[in-house]
Amino acid sequence: MNTKRKTILSIFGTRPEAIKMAPLVKALEAEPDVRSVVCVTGQHRSMLQQVLELFDITPHHDLAVMSENQSLNGLASRLIASIDDVITKEQPDRVLVHGDTTTATAAAMAAFHRQVPVAHIEAGLRTGDMGRPWPEEMNRRVVDVMSDLMFAPTPRSHQNLRKETLHGRAYVTGNTVIDALHAVTKRIDTHPALRAKLDARFSFLDPSKHLILVTGHRRESFGQGLRDICAALARLARRPDVQIVYPVHLNPNVRATVTSALGAAPNVFLIAPQDYLGFVRLLQRATLVLTDSGGVQEEAPALGKPVLVMRDVTERPEAVDAGTAVLVGTNSDTIAAAVHLLLDDERARAAFSRSINPYGDGRASARIVAALAGRPFEEFNPATPRGMNAAARAVREALA
Repeated sequence: MNTKRKTILSIFGTRPEAIKMAPLVKALEAEPDVRSVVCVTGQHRSMLQQVLELFDITPHHDLAVMSENQSLNGLASRLIASIDDVITKEQPDRVLVHGDTTTATAAAMAAFHRQVPVAHIEAGLRTGDMGRPWPEEMNRRVVDVMSDLMFAPTPRSHQNLRKETLHGRAYVTGNTVIDALHAVTKRIDTHPALRAKLDARFSFLDPSKHLILVTGHRRESFGQGLRDICAALARLARRPDVQIVYPVHLNPNVRATVTSALGAAPNVFLIAPQDYLGFVRLLQRATLVLTDSGGVQEEAPALGKPVLVMRDVTERPEAVDAGTAVLVGTNSDTIAAAVHLLLDDERARAAFSRSINPYGDGRASARIVAALAGRPFEEFNPATPRGMNAAARAVREALA
C-alpha cells in the first residue's frame, strides 16, 4: 500500500540562510518519502541566487518581499502574509526555518498560526543579552518557543534549550554550514581549473604578504563601532607585509562608512560581496580573519584560521572556549593590538591556528533528515577541548 509522502516546506531568504539550508534541502530531495518544497523570500536577490545556483536548487516559491529602506515591521508583516499564502497552497506537514532572521520568525509564526509543526535549524544559540545582537537574540528565542523540533548545532546550544521551558524536543546535530563548507572545499580542492579561476579573480593579491580577511556588517556596529573597526584596519594597512580584503556588504549603512574610511587606504581591497565559492577560497588563503559574522565564526575554525571576533558578546562561544577565536570588540586599539600580536609571532599564530571544529562534522543534514523521518541516529558529539592553547591565552592576556 502506498504511503502519502510528507510535504516539508523549507523557508529562507538571506544568503547565509541559503548556504546553511542548501545541504539540508539536497538531503530532503533524496528522501523517497518526502516531498520537499522550497520557498525563498527574495532578500539580497543576487547573493541568494548565487547560492541557489551553486547547490542546484530551484525554489518552488519566490516571494520577492524586498523593498528599499523597508522597516523590520514592514518586512515582517509582508512575510507573514506571503508565507501564509504558501502554507495554504502547499498544506505542508512541517515547516523548516533557520536561525535568527526576521524571515525565520515570520515563517514560524505563520506556520504556528496554521497549526503546522515547526522545526528550527540552528536552535539554542544565545548571548543572554536581548540587545546584542539585535534583533537576532529575540528572533531565535521566539522561534524556539514555537518549534516542536529544535536542532541544536552544539552541546552548549542544546544546554541553553534545556534551561528554558520549551515544549519541543531538542537534538544535537552539528551545524549544516559545515556540511556546505565541506562540499565546497572539496570542489575547490579537487578541481584545479576551478581553483585557478577563483585565484584569477583575486589576481591583485600578493602571495608573499599576510592576507587579513574582514567581514563587518552587524546592525549593532553601525555608526561609531564600524568607524572604529575601519580605523583599526587603516592602521593595520600601513604594515608593508599586510593586505586586507574586505568584501563590503550591500547595506548602505555599511558601504558609506567603509568606503569613506578605507577607500584610499593602502593595501586595502574593498571588493564586492563574493559568491560562496569565492569567499571560501579567500578563507582558505587567509592568514587570519576579522569578523562580526556568525557563520564565519563557524567556518574559519573549521579551516584552521585564527578568528578575531569584532563583537563584545557572541552566541557562538565554542571556538572562544577552544582557543581558536578571541572576542576583541570594536575598539580600534584592541583590534590592532590583537592582529599585531598574531602577525608578529609565528609560533603563536601557528598554535592559534590549530584546526578544531566544535561546530560540526559534515553530517548535520543527515541527522536532521533522520530525525524528521523518525529514524534513529547518533547525535553530534565533538571532542572536548583540552583547554585554551597558549597563543589564545596570550592574546587574551595582552588585551586584558
